[in-house]
Amino acid sequence: MTTTIDTTFKNLDWTWQGHNIRYTVAGEGQPLLLIHGFGASIGHWKKNIPVLAASGYQVYAVDLLGFGASGKPALDYTLELWQEQIRDFWQEHINQPTVFVGNSIGALLSLMLVTNHPEIASGGVLINCAGGLNHRPDELNLILRLVMGGFTKLVSSPVTGKFIFDRVRQKNRIRSTLYQVYRDRAEVTDDLVEMLYQPSCDPGAQQVFASVLTAPPGATPQELLPKLQHPLLILWGEEDPWTPIKGAKIYQNLAATNESVKFYPIPTAGHCPHDEKPDIVNKHILDWLN
Repeated sequence: MTTTIDTTFKNLDWTWQGHNIRYTVAGEGQPLLLIHGFGASIGHWKKNIPVLAASGYQVYAVDLLGFGASGKPALDYTLELWQEQIRDFWQEHINQPTVFVGNSIGALLSLMLVTNHPEIASGGVLINCAGGLNHRPDELNLILRLVMGGFTKLVSSPVTGKFIFDRVRQKNRIRSTLYQVYRDRAEVTDDLVEMLYQPSCDPGAQQVFASVLTAPPGATPQELLPKLQHPLLILWGEEDPWTPIKGAKIYQNLAATNESVKFYPIPTAGHCPHDEKPDIVNKHILDWLN
């Protein structure tokens, strides 16, 4: 059963490189910075922020540039761009060793920050960590490679891009996609659909979508993990079809040999266990922090 909590946020804004960035902060104590996944926003942490903040931590969450209520300028969106955004946010607003917590792409960003910038981190929590911003060509068979290549060209086209985006972002399509990645359909609420839908109505959203789909995949966990200097907690929804738990062997093997790395599967949960099974995820995070 999910605990009933106050999920209202204080919306704050910060200007980064001339663009508006939405963020929130709650609580006092050791800083935690929460980073959402593709297409999501601060609201995806609504079941986590109040619990963590009430447990003696200062919890920050940001909307990555291009998502949520943050600006959506016409840029080349990459993991490196967002890493720079988060690092600069840390320097201006936190400026003390921080635990970076992320889901999916946000988890990969957290791993990048913890390993590429160990001086700003005290640890990381990875929730169903993505392997890259996009699939690498060697991860797809020839047919899928051709299909994805054709789709990304259509999405990027000034002729067909808006047509495709307008269909992808329809509320019934968003709901159908969520049904694929949430094990419990009851957790796919109207509020969740609305959280994903509303930012897609903003000017520039289609160009962001196209840029992300055609962006380079970025550094791999295999490249990042050898640089690890801080403790790491990895949580994984066991029934995730997007980043299946069978692909998490690198983390499971590391946890078996490195006592500062912990790995816990989350039963009957999909790609977003922090939202689908928040009580379990919050407990794992708090136990690990303590």
